[in-house]
Amino acid sequence: MTTIPTWHLTTDLDQFLGLAGDFLQSRPAHHTIQLTVTDTLRRRGRHTYGDGDPEFGFLERDGTVTAAFFRTPPGRIMTTRLTPDEAEALVAQLADQGVELPGVMAEQDTATAFAEAWRRRTGAELEIGVRQRLYRLGELTIPNPAPAGRPRVAVAKDREQLMRWHGEFVQAIGEHGAMIGSAEWADARISYGGVTLWEAPDGTPVSMAGVTAKVAGQIRVAPVYTPADLRGRGYAGAATAEVSRAARAAGAAEVLLFTDLANPTSNALYQRIGYRPVADFTAYDFGPGTGTGQR
Repeated sequence: MTTIPTWHLTTDLDQFLGLAGDFLQSRPAHHTIQLTVTDTLRRRGRHTYGDGDPEFGFLERDGTVTAAFFRTPPGRIMTTRLTPDEAEALVAQLADQGVELPGVMAEQDTATAFAEAWRRRTGAELEIGVRQRLYRLGELTIPNPAPAGRPRVAVAKDREQLMRWHGEFVQAIGEHGAMIGSAEWADARISYGGVTLWEAPDGTPVSMAGVTAKVAGQIRVAPVYTPADLRGRGYAGAATAEVSRAARAAGAAEVLLFTDLANPTSNALYQRIGYRPVADFTAYDFGPGTGTGQR
């Protein structure tokens, strides 16, 4: 007789991390988003990503946590790797409670299994939002020749610049509902030196590369942004190489980044620097449904 997996749901971050934290840290590369988002919520407050209360859940088998998810409304649910049965059970539990979901993001097979289960349960339409590839830094290769200029860690005087570029970055990738506001993002990153600017020889910032705070030995490069009129000059590669070097120097065992698979230029660039593929992730957006779970 098959036992239906039972998910434990909570809005208590401390409880979630106390029970699922070791599991998340067991695969720091694959769980990088769960680790960095929950760390940000712990340090910056539960409403850092929006007014809604964050939601968490974990699956326990024989006393051991084997899967987990989080959601910061109004963003998509983000799950760790799930079997089809685990995805089906989570969908059933959420839908039966009347939960509304705008979408899901997870490793490719998991995202597809969850999205298809949600469609069957609710009648929702599915649309792929983005396909991303997770990379891990191998041997770092500094671009040579480097573009003119130099790197500089952003400080308080750069706040307006960071806010403007972060807003442009969010607009460009279309992830408005899932990300921290630009002012809060700038303040958080400045607080730990989390953005490096590439400056032209005259001191004008021309590109930026950010990094998350180190959690469970991993640091993720995000975001990397160059204004459209300054692209194609090597600034993004130079800035990314610099923050990657600094992350290694800071003791990160894993230096990671995501790319949009629809952008062959960025994928080629990061591989030239030394990043190697780890896993593919897919985000699905859910349209209006006709059944339980869509109100």
